[in-house]
Amino acid sequence: MTSGPYDVLLDTLAPGSARESTLPELDRKPDPWESSMQATCECLSWRGAFDNLERRHAEDALGETIYHDFPVRARSAVITAHTLMDRGVISPEELRARMDIIRERFHRE
Repeated sequence: MTSGPYDVLLDTLAPGSARESTLPELDRKPDPWESSMQATCECLSWRGAFDNLERRHAEDALGETIYHDFPVRARSAVITAHTLMDRGVISPEELRARMDIIRERFHRE
């Protein structure tokens, strides 16, 4: 059972995951989900829901504290979800339910 609203995000970090530490790990072609996430962030900014500069500041602050163990490229997704929960756009329970649906889809294919 989770104890905090952001546990839904923290629980996504796989055991043994390590933050990138060398340039070759950081200088790779993004996975398709990473490109899609960046496009989603651009759309949120374009529509005024979550400005890119604000997101980058949040990534700097939260990426070095709460989400420091997450891979650098995953932080946009985690920070965006964190902010949307802070703003009441989605609850931790709704996010967890949607994540479960997506996981189920991946396991069916």
